[in-house]
Amino acid sequence: MTRMRIVVGSVLLFAFSVLPTSAQSPHEGAIKARKAQMQLYAWNLGILGDMAKEKTEYNADAAKAAAASLSALARLDGSSMWPAGSDSTALPDLTRAKAESWTTYPAVVEKQKAFLAAVDAMNEAAGGGLDSLKGQMKAMADGCGGCHKDFREEKK
Repeated sequence: MTRMRIVVGSVLLFAFSVLPTSAQSPHEGAIKARKAQMQLYAWNLGILGDMAKEKTEYNADAAKAAAASLSALARLDGSSMWPAGSDSTALPDLTRAKAESWTTYPAVVEKQKAFLAAVDAMNEAAGGGLDSLKGQMKAMADGCGGCHKDFREEKK
């Protein structure tokens, strides 16, 4: 529970530090906050991925901590970070989130459910040894990629 409080506190602290300060877009702070959440996902997935690829030595405590952080991040209420009009069509210089993220909302919910299932499975597996961790990495990649493939523009 303490780890979750630290993660939530860190995300909130960062979110408050990125509140819009310019007149560029009223959605700039929300976009920065959701990008920060994605960076935290990437950080923790990197820890697990490096262990799975044996770039770093497997450490059960570190794997469990990274998986617990992913679980906490996945359960944050991020709805305020996704206001209508904060998509790549409206704000192409600020985000790669496709407008379909809002217009096909039930599909987004299904992708989120699949991602949560992958996170939960990783949370169970991460501390169970290197083979257990490796066994869940594809599901994590599929969980992340599910949204990214359908709802994020390619890098230009």
